[in-house]
Order: sequence, then structure tokens, then C-alpha cells
Amino acid sequence: MDKRNSVYECCKSEIYRIGWRVQYKAKRTRNQECPFYENNLSTPSFSAMSEEKIYVEELINSLPPQGKIIIDKLYLQGLSEVEVARQLNISQQAVNKWKRKMILQLSQMVNY
Repeated sequence: MDKRNSVYECCKSEIYRIGWRVQYKAKRTRNQECPFYENNLSTPSFSAMSEEKIYVEELINSLPPQGKIIIDKLYLQGLSEVEVARQLNISQQAVNKWKRKMILQLSQMVNY
């Protein structure tokens, strides 16, 4: 009976561990930034797409080097803020501040 309980407890703890990993991965996926080019609902023409890509590249190239890297990793590569922070060896809050600052700068460039 004691051996059965120990096997039961071992299996139970392993199932809890697996469930926690699944929940954690789902939460990470939910919190991940949406890549820039995935949100197209309609299919534009090839020339319109290439013009938009060129325009976006020009806008991104006008950003400061650190901001350019962060925007590229978040929106074009589809990484999360935490992953970008780890790669650049900075805090997640710093990535968030850079992101907000660069988005504001991009929106000001587009609106003028």
C-alpha cells in the first residue's frame, strides 16, 4: 500500500508539473507581441506590399540604433519583450520604454 501511494504521489506531482508548464507556455504565447506583417486581413497587390515594406524599412532606419533593434525584434521577428531584454542584456522595463518611445516617434514621423 505504501509503495502504491508513493507511485501515486510521484505521478500526481509530475502531472501538476506538466500542467504548470502548459499554462506557463500559454501565458507566454498570449503575452507575446504580434508580428507586424501577420495582421493583414486582405491580400494587397504585390506592388502595394513592396511599397509598404520599403516605407516601413525607411521609417525604421531613421530610428536610433537601439530603438531600431528593439522594434525589429519585437514586431518584425515576433519576439516578446522578455526575450528581447535577455538578448540585449537590459531589463524588460527598458525594452518597454524604448518600444513606447520608438512607436511615438514613428507615429509622429508618419503624421507629419
